[in-house]
Amino acid sequence: MASRDSFLLRIDPEVLSALRRWSEDEMRSLNSQIEYLLRRSLQQEGRLKPRSDADALSGNRRRRVPPASERLPPKDAETTVDDVT
Repeated sequence: MASRDSFLLRIDPEVLSALRRWSEDEMRSLNSQIEYLLRRSLQQEGRLKPRSDADALSGNRRRRVPPASERLPPKDAETTVDDVT
């Protein structure tokens, strides 16, 4: 595993809460989610090269889980009028 640097991050509690929810939806640790978002943003802005195929195949990536708003309810779940908009 590659070595990692650590640092203290001061963050707005509302942003932290949203990141925690998102990381749970994506089945990632909070640290992995923050690193994923930073890496994606840096790549989109052309400030970081995309990972090589070897890195992508190393098993460090996780399957994307759709956000709760995109998930279908279980087949045995009851649907109410409030659920349908």
